[in-house]
Amino acid sequence: MGRVEKELFVQLRDVKLFTKIYGQKKDKPTVVMDAGYGDYSKSWDQVVTEVSQLTEVVVYDRAGLGRSEKSRNRRTSQEMVKELKELLTILNVDTPIILVGHSFGGINIRLFATKYPDDVAGLLLVDSTPEEYKERFLPIMSNEFQVAYHQQFIHESNYDEFMESLRTVGENKTTLDIPLMVLCAGKKDHYTVEAQELWNEMQAELVGISTNGQLVIANESGHFIQKDEPNIVIDAIKRLVKDA
Repeated sequence: MGRVEKELFVQLRDVKLFTKIYGQKKDKPTVVMDAGYGDYSKSWDQVVTEVSQLTEVVVYDRAGLGRSEKSRNRRTSQEMVKELKELLTILNVDTPIILVGHSFGGINIRLFATKYPDDVAGLLLVDSTPEEYKERFLPIMSNEFQVAYHQQFIHESNYDEFMESLRTVGENKTTLDIPLMVLCAGKKDHYTVEAQELWNEMQAELVGISTNGQLVIANESGHFIQKDEPNIVIDAIKRLVKDA
């Protein structure tokens, strides 16, 4: 763990969010990290120490997760992006920032960058969920996988809210003009060769959401690249901070 400069509960209009700030603001953009579905700030523990030596890092628990309060608002990316924007405003985080999103967090940060392009200097998608996941990827998976996938939606968004988030990011997609790094897990658990190849292909397609995108395949990583090969995530963030 890195040195925590601040650990606080931030009161938004509708909910109180638990937030940690590592490192100190220097002459580089602040890095803001958004965890995957049902996950929270702890998922970044393996990377915040080194990144915080470079610049300020903000991690937080989305509403209803970790130590944050539950929200009465629907758990869609639309709402989560509003909450993140309000959180950063209250914290007086200087913009533009580097946004890092794992899995579903990647959907959130993509929507954030679309809605607030002047606030974002770079994006890092860590094995992010493609917006066409349901239509293109799920159908090639086993029935057991699909059943398990549907049953997971109890921790945060329900299934319909999650799918609405994927549709929203697809409908709002524009070509960004900022540095983008896409990290793809090259060793997904329980994936056939066909499934892994399609996953790699769909991750490669995400590079096209920016005019300045790059794909890196983490060959020894499952879905949690930040745990399996943290240095790949750290190096990608360093590159984005340098290029921003």
